[in-house]
Amino acid sequence: MSYRRLLTPIICVTILMLGACQESTPSITESEEPKDMETSKPIENGEDQKEEILHLPQVNLQKGDEGDKVTALQHHIIQLGYPIETTGVYDEDTTWAITDFQLHHEALSVTGVYEEETRQSIEHVIDKEQAIEPGKHLAQPTKQNNGDVPKVVENPYEILSLVNKQHALPSDYIPDDLVIPDVRFPFTEDLPQKQLRKIAADALEELFAAGDEAGMDLFALSGYRSYDRQDAIFAANVDKHGEEVANTFSARPGESEHQSGLTMDVTCPDVGYDLTTEFGETKEGKWIKEHAGEFGFIVRYPEEKQDITEYQYEPWHLRYVGEKAAIEIMEKGITLEEYLGVK
Repeated sequence: MSYRRLLTPIICVTILMLGACQESTPSITESEEPKDMETSKPIENGEDQKEEILHLPQVNLQKGDEGDKVTALQHHIIQLGYPIETTGVYDEDTTWAITDFQLHHEALSVTGVYEEETRQSIEHVIDKEQAIEPGKHLAQPTKQNNGDVPKVVENPYEILSLVNKQHALPSDYIPDDLVIPDVRFPFTEDLPQKQLRKIAADALEELFAAGDEAGMDLFALSGYRSYDRQDAIFAANVDKHGEEVANTFSARPGESEHQSGLTMDVTCPDVGYDLTTEFGETKEGKWIKEHAGEFGFIVRYPEEKQDITEYQYEPWHLRYVGEKAAIEIMEKGITLEEYLGVK
């Protein structure tokens, strides 16, 4: 038998086998990817979302924030026993729960803002399975009747609480962390008006220190004011100017931010240590407008915003709201009402 005759059947068998292999191996198209390739991304996303829920956020969060990190925080707040919903929005109930939790712990600043110290405390309580009594220190917000004018501020502790003619502080609210900041005053007596809440006092010291470095000659003039003191001041202004005029520059008791302990009026020698709109034209007033936000303060009653704030322009009136909110408010030239989306 010749070599050629022996090779021919082998070649034919090989061709048949190759043809069978090609017919049994379908080609892979985009619509026919293997299942593990199709689902790898969803599985990965699912694990990421699970991680978000398992771990407390390691970023600061406050009223108005939204997203997965807020959802994760709310998940843990519910673990603590607080009756809130996982909305993904840092809403009134979330602010309430964080504030009430902070009130359970003397070492925490009571602000309604979720930050590192609060995160550690929540983590510790959950890990140790410690009991928390929700609402022990602060009642959960209620939906007040729209006819209530002004509405009572139900969480006066939070640094973003809105105090104005529509939202009044409780008559018995007195901040329990009032201190005297180490800044200049144009008087020496230790009067209550020197006081601020600790978080605002610390920030004011930083603001004044930066002002000193910039060559500013700032003085603090009037901080905390009790409900009763505001009542007397407003009554005196009404006697002198009439109620309608008085209420354009002087607040009724409960409606003054000074009662919150988060407000300080500032001045300078160039205006005789007075509270006057001329302060806004001094180098100190201009510096305050440009830099207050960096230290968590806003000029609460800006120029040409009287239709919103219902108070005249007060370049001296500083309100502490925290750096995040303050920077946005000052950069956008808006009011606290506009920032919170309420009036």
